[in-house]
Formats: sequence, structure tokens, C-alpha cells
Amino acid sequence: MESIVDIPMEPGVLEKAGVLIEALGYIQRFNEKIVVVKLGGSFMDSRDELGKVLTDIVFMQAVGMRPIVVHGGGKAITQAMNEAGLQARFVLGRRYTDERTLAIAERVLVNDINAFIVQSINKLGGKAMPLHSLGSAVLFAEKLHLSDTGNRRIDIGRVGQVTRANNELLLALTQSDFIPVIAPIALDAGGGKLNVNADTAAGCVAAACQAEKLVLVSDTHGIRRRKDDPASLLRSATRTQIEKLIAASQVGEGMLPKVEACFIALEGGVQKTHIIDGRFPHALLLEIYSDRGVGTEIVRDSGAPTRTRGSSRRGARGRAKDGS
Repeated sequence: MESIVDIPMEPGVLEKAGVLIEALGYIQRFNEKIVVVKLGGSFMDSRDELGKVLTDIVFMQAVGMRPIVVHGGGKAITQAMNEAGLQARFVLGRRYTDERTLAIAERVLVNDINAFIVQSINKLGGKAMPLHSLGSAVLFAEKLHLSDTGNRRIDIGRVGQVTRANNELLLALTQSDFIPVIAPIALDAGGGKLNVNADTAAGCVAAACQAEKLVLVSDTHGIRRRKDDPASLLRSATRTQIEKLIAASQVGEGMLPKVEACFIALEGGVQKTHIIDGRFPHALLLEIYSDRGVGTEIVRDSGAPTRTRGSSRRGARGRAKDGS
């Protein structure tokens, strides 16, 4: 009888089988669970890199998860403004948005980015549903005012703070095997439109839908103990640990909206939140379906309370083996 060691095999076949077996437990655990994926950052400038992440999202749906996509597009908006002869203005880190800027932002986010993501998902065999201010909007907001160091109120134009996400529509779509794709333009109480931060919007969507996870896919590996030291990447941390890093100025301004989004989601009942780099091949799948992951997961402090639907660890070096 021929020995098994004599059977010819392609290199890496057994390793591939091992990866599939490792993923099995996660696939079973997250079956029919909602995962909100926020796409943003410079990796979206490459249609090839963005396409790979979208392939991961379609895979997630194919094995039983229910993904919801929220996307940004700040760099593309700035480029479109420059082409229109407008200079982007930022106030305390927020884009000042007048009526003309809002019109450009809406066109870029809806007609360019949202449409590309929807078309790409459909070509890959998924079923995407565009949700935005020119069709079926699911984000609702109130006008946002900022305060300076003297506690003076600052008007930054047509910028909003998300107050509600239509979780009924989102849940109905995911249960019908659609992948909702949300552009970050919200409606106010009077039906007007407001530009909202995509990270914050994703956190609110995750909380409203009681998602299992929120994953922020960007162009950063995650959070570091020392922001200038790539080797100090945190694999897992609690909210308290992150707040201490913020107080020590070890979390940069660009990371703060992502951290805020994670906190919103966790307070709303989401089990775990993640910040990963979309430029890393299959980072999304590795973060969800492997024992170690590739970015930073942020979890609630032990015993921290959570809000119910509708209201808007372990050490830093290890992760729970169940990957939740």
C-alpha cells in the first residue's frame, strides 16, 4: 500500500488546510453576526488595494457574516475642491463646510466612492445596497458647533454630529443578504444635509445595530504605546489604557476620531472594536478569522456598562483565543 508520505502534494497544501481549520471556529462563532467595516485613508486611493478589502468583505458575507460598510473620502473631496478652485479649510481638525463644499463632498462621496464600492461588491458576487443622501439615507444628525480654548462657540458650516442611525432598515437589509454601503452625509431634522465624520458615523451604526464588531480599516497599523515607535504596536487594549495614552499625547490627532468611534461602539454594546491597516494583504480576514490578528483591538473595561439598542482582556500582548 502506498504510504501517505509518498503521495505528491503541492507546496503549502497542508498549511492552507491548517488555516482553514483555524478559521472554522471563527466562522461558526460569527455566523449571522453583524460586523461594521469602516473604509478610509490613503489605501482607498488605490483601486487595487480597495478591491482586495472589498473581496474580503464579500468573503465574510459568503461564510455567514452580515457586513455593513461605511466609507469616507476626505482626500478625494479635497482633490475635487482643488479642481474646482476651492481651498479646503480646517477648523480644530474639522473641514469647514459651506454649501459649495457640501455639494462637492456629496458628489464625490455618493457618485464616485459609494458607486464604485457598490459596483465592485456586486461584480465580486455580493449584493450591495447604496445608502446615501441622494437616495435612502440612514444617518441623521444635528449641526455641530466647536468650542475653542476660551470656550467660545465656533461655527464650522454644514457639519453635523450623528444622532441616529436607521437600524431597522440596516437590519432588514442584512437579513435579506444585502451589504449596506453608507456614505457619510446625514439629514437634519428639517431635511437639510450635513457632512459628518465617517469614523463617528461607523461607531454610531455599530452601536445602533448592536454589531458584534466594528473594524476601522485605514492606512495605520493601529495604536502604539509610543506613537513614533512602530515596534510598540498594541495588539489589544482597554478603553482606560487608551485614555491614558491620549493623556500622555501618545495618540495622534488623526487617530482620535477612530478612537472616539470605538468608544461610541463599545458604549452601545459592541463586543470588540478594531483598527487595522488596509494596505496589509487580507488584513480584515486575518483580524477576524485568526488567533492573533494584525491590528489593535479595543475592548471595554471589565464591568463597564453599555447602553441598549437605539441609544445613540487581557494584557496588551495577548488576545482571547475565541477572537471575539
